[in-house]
Amino acid sequence: MSKPVIGVFALQGNVREHVAMLTEVGADARTVRRPSELEQVEALVLPGGESTTMDKLARAFELFEPLQKRIADGMPVFGTCAGMIMLADRITGGISGQETLGGLDVTVRRNAFGRQVDSFEADLDFPGLGPEFDTPYHAVFIRAPWVEQVGQDVQVLSTVRSGPATGRIVAVRHDRLLATSFHPEMTGDARLHGYFAELVRGR
Repeated sequence: MSKPVIGVFALQGNVREHVAMLTEVGADARTVRRPSELEQVEALVLPGGESTTMDKLARAFELFEPLQKRIADGMPVFGTCAGMIMLADRITGGISGQETLGGLDVTVRRNAFGRQVDSFEADLDFPGLGPEFDTPYHAVFIRAPWVEQVGQDVQVLSTVRSGPATGRIVAVRHDRLLATSFHPEMTGDARLHGYFAELVRGR
């Protein structure tokens, strides 16, 4: 079995947790802070954090344009929480002038769940992802976005199944781009990292 080389954008967010999860599922996980490190990986995880800060840091470290090009050229990327926002082609609720890396044909609402439920946990279903997802996935949401609109080629992987946000889209896939509203690195459940590693392997 091949060992995919997967980087983690390491300028902000839960970098160590993502590295640990990727290692657990058999990937060669590496931190990425500069363009030379980006060139050495097959795929990338964009962790949670603060999307506007991530935008500024990516530019300051001269990673923004190389990242955009790699995504446009088909590099697999897994965006979680703020990483989902960074991948989205369109944002609502963003600040003036906020830009994204793009590539994911969705509209994402920033801080969508509102102050009352800034942070919460919920069990999610992932129908269609195989028998390993037959049991619910316990997700951790922290000031999370949700997906308001998807393009016709975007696959909805999971929605909120109860409460005031019932039906809201919180996980999507578009070709080799995977994105979640929540923080899979905080759950102790490596199934989504495993799914991404298989996606990188081309399965």
